[in-house]
Amino acid sequence: MTESHNNQKKIAVVNDFSGFGRCSIAVALPIISAMKIQCCPVPTSIFSNHTGFDSYFFEDYTDRMKPYIAEWRKLGLHFDGICTGFLGSVEQISIVSEFLREFGKNEDGGKKTIVLIDPVMGDYGKLYSSYTDDMCQEMKKLLPYADVLTPNLTEACRILDLDYHKVDLSEEGLEAICEALSEMGPDRIVITGLQQGDLIFNYIFEKDKTSELLSTRKIGGDRSGTGDVFSSIVTGALVQGQDFKTAVKRAVTFLDKAIAYTAQMGLPWNYGICFEEYLEEI
Repeated sequence: MTESHNNQKKIAVVNDFSGFGRCSIAVALPIISAMKIQCCPVPTSIFSNHTGFDSYFFEDYTDRMKPYIAEWRKLGLHFDGICTGFLGSVEQISIVSEFLREFGKNEDGGKKTIVLIDPVMGDYGKLYSSYTDDMCQEMKKLLPYADVLTPNLTEACRILDLDYHKVDLSEEGLEAICEALSEMGPDRIVITGLQQGDLIFNYIFEKDKTSELLSTRKIGGDRSGTGDVFSSIVTGALVQGQDFKTAVKRAVTFLDKAIAYTAQMGLPWNYGICFEEYLEEI
């Protein structure tokens, strides 16, 4: 009889690993573990510290991803959740598509895998320097596998080929954006990081349900790893069985506390968020 490796809840996290700077796998692993769920990383690259520093060590993991995943296939692993973050090339996005096709499908007997895709592509109307048009087109191919999508406004516009500077930011406009994204796959969407004055808004969309614009205070500027904290908590909460809006609110509340403490500590933006202080509360 084959040994089962699927008795405990597990989330696969596809992202890079940075040794310093609190982002990506280094954030997801402790947070998901604190939520009493096993975190199983798939590294896309290795950094000594993330690219927000002047100098860093980097090793591309693309060529190792397929043999790495092949060993999980041999073990017959099933994941209750899959969470994807920054992907560095067309080839990596293609590998992740294959991974989602195989490991993101429903298990016989109805055990559902929750797939959350954070399409880390750009911000403030511009793509990140490493992103190409080909990568943007390939990223769209991940959406049919997504249950949850967490784009910022830049990423939502890029996926839909909308003009970032002309988009309608009323609740009706945001609803229309989410409806269009939902037609590409995901039933649940959060447009994150909408800033207005001293507030940050997250627009929460769930197909066939009432949407909600959730506000929280803005504390200082952007910080590395914020999206990784957010997506990790939302995925973990959904795997725990919480409803979507509760999961998003849980992530926003946690971030508010952690960012406030980080600002109090006076740490630079590229040090990330002092989430460790609140792990016991998660």
